[in-house]
Amino acid sequence: MTTTWQEYLGAVDAIKATRDEKVAARLIEAHGLPREVVPTELLNSKDVWSALTQKMPMTALIRNLATLTRVGILGPMDEATGRLAEQLVDVARLKKARVHPIQVLAALLTYRQGRGARGQHTWTPTTRIIDALDEAFYLSFQAVEPTGKRYLLALDVSGSMGSGEVAQVPGLTPRVASSAMAMVTARTEATHHFVGFTSGAAGEWRNGSGRSMHSGWGYHASLLPLTISPKQRLDDVCEYTARLPMGGTDCALPMVYALDKKIPVDVFVIYTDSETWAGNIHPAAALERYRKEMGIAARLAVVGMVANQFSIADPKDPGMLDVVGFDTAVPNILREFALGNL
Repeated sequence: MTTTWQEYLGAVDAIKATRDEKVAARLIEAHGLPREVVPTELLNSKDVWSALTQKMPMTALIRNLATLTRVGILGPMDEATGRLAEQLVDVARLKKARVHPIQVLAALLTYRQGRGARGQHTWTPTTRIIDALDEAFYLSFQAVEPTGKRYLLALDVSGSMGSGEVAQVPGLTPRVASSAMAMVTARTEATHHFVGFTSGAAGEWRNGSGRSMHSGWGYHASLLPLTISPKQRLDDVCEYTARLPMGGTDCALPMVYALDKKIPVDVFVIYTDSETWAGNIHPAAALERYRKEMGIAARLAVVGMVANQFSIADPKDPGMLDVVGFDTAVPNILREFALGNL
């Protein structure tokens, strides 16, 4: 039965006026009402949430898994657990909703912890939902539309990347987030190359004479080509980068390196926690030199995953972008920047 707009608006008025959980649940099921129109007083009701899950969009489902568990819908033996777990791993639904892997990863890490960012709510995680989210993370790579650009990603591999929380998500450290973003590029973009800011690693590349040093810390400013395969799992990538000897995060080096190796790059992306040291040449100057000598209108994005102030981008250059802090909106910002839409 199709609900007319008049009936829908009448149902919205009716649910706002009631405090009866079963009446509210019937209105939701009959007219497909979303959570946003449900009075706050009813949002602790199992009946209400059970009704909401009948037609809940994928992004809303991912966002509300903790609440669904807390109110008693997603227990180990509940019917809804199996039904919603199957929805989470439905590739067609993931694609239709354009769910980004970072969204799923943030949901997985938060749900698995059994507590919110500020600890206001707790729940007992259900194993089947954890497993479904883990599977959905890898399946959601199929929902990412490639840009068709040539990427060079430079990852900060320092010890500080393994501590702290990104976007207040428990367990989402800068290392985990940057590794996940590298995996997105590896699995969705046909042409890509990864390097890490290292020091003392076999096979590393150094700028010029190799005497470039990190100011005051004694780190060599060097890069190491990274072997990150599209077939790797996230834990493997994190463990791999954590084992590398750290070096100074000289944000000019990716462009100097690419020019030295004559690597054609459309988009340079640097992922770090908060360290954005500029060495012998400023990143803006290195990018301009790369553009001129390679004949490519390359773009540079520097993503500082911890919200400390820094300034790398030339404000007059639309092909440079500083991202201070990281959340689930950043991947789309980077995509639009790579496509020249920002």
